[in-house]
Amino acid sequence: MTWLDRNVTEIGGRQLQPETLMMGYGYFPGLSEGAVKCPLFQTSTFVFRSAAEGKRFFELAYGLRRPEPAERPGLIYSRINNPNLEILEDRLGIWEGAKALVFSSGMAAIATSLFAYLRPGDVVLHSSPVYGGTDYLFDRLLPQFGARAVAFRAGASESEVRAALASARNLGRLSCLYVETPANPTNDLVDLGLMARLAEETAAATGIRPTVMVDNTFLGPLWQRPLEHGCDVVLYSLTKYVGGHSDVVAGAALGSPAALAPILTMRTIFGTISDPHTAWLLMRSLETLALRGARSVESARRVARYLQGHPKVEQVLYLDFLEQGSAQELVYRRQCRAPGATFSFKVRGGEAEAFRALDALTLVKLAVSLGGTESLASHPAAMTHSDVPADRRAELGITDNLIRVSIGVEDADDLVADFTQALERV
Repeated sequence: MTWLDRNVTEIGGRQLQPETLMMGYGYFPGLSEGAVKCPLFQTSTFVFRSAAEGKRFFELAYGLRRPEPAERPGLIYSRINNPNLEILEDRLGIWEGAKALVFSSGMAAIATSLFAYLRPGDVVLHSSPVYGGTDYLFDRLLPQFGARAVAFRAGASESEVRAALASARNLGRLSCLYVETPANPTNDLVDLGLMARLAEETAAATGIRPTVMVDNTFLGPLWQRPLEHGCDVVLYSLTKYVGGHSDVVAGAALGSPAALAPILTMRTIFGTISDPHTAWLLMRSLETLALRGARSVESARRVARYLQGHPKVEQVLYLDFLEQGSAQELVYRRQCRAPGATFSFKVRGGEAEAFRALDALTLVKLAVSLGGTESLASHPAAMTHSDVPADRRAELGITDNLIRVSIGVEDADDLVADFTQALERV
């Protein structure tokens, strides 16, 4: 091995783990003055060595020819590719054994991916609740482009999901099955294996297989890997656990090269790619992802157990507390590796009581988002899901007394002390 090697993935027959590969995979120190860390390539454009090289690069970028064996896209312009983005995408893909594309935000990844597959007259079947921005896209924006969305409740039985699927297929070409699991903010699970089976059954019946897309922000890539269950495209807000420091906004889509091909084309033309500096920061974050994840889950379990036994807490919606042997618990055991560190709980009372608790928190910050090193708390009904009609919120369990928390890496007993004093105000 020389200082130029960058893609060593095994030593002495041992396959290196993702946590190890995050430290250097995809980067040649020898091409950057021996720098141990990848430099920031803060440039908009790249110089071609010849006009013929520029021609070859553009032919490949715009799909005018197929790549030669082992040929990688050449550097052209940072709306299309950039060294920081390419290295980041290489490392992201390791976690799930897939190709990765990085975007300027989670919503950029979601919207670009959906528009790559949806056409006027198409239908998308989706789980509900989903992130508020995604819900707005389904409910308000897609109809403006001639596409429709049909929802089923996360946690619904197989028969209920199949009934929703039948309704969707009656409306037009079913091109996408979109799920967010665990659901935001209720933590209800969707069976990923079932969604893959429904896609295959639809293909057998209609000749068209809908693309299965999964928003995996809450648990992935550490604690849930949808591609292993037959899904096609995995979506992330990298802002959350992957970024992990509440200082970047970015998103990603992962899947096979074939599944991502139309999304890559759409990203190139829409310009929804992330910027070099954000990619550089995300590479930094990937080095500690497993460490941060393990600590946050450990603390989340401690805080959730405390809240579950508190007299002023009506219910804690955490995956560790699913009823043994229930349909949801069986799904959890099949597809999840840990319960994650974001969950919700209901205080006894309503909005006023929830607001009192939120306003009294000291260590836990009152803010939306999740997955950072700091703990955050928010009120979904009044904040992230405020545009969802009240009757639908009630149907989905997004009640006025519901508080969503994201547990960070602080000392768990300190967080318990903060929740203790806050709940005294309720």
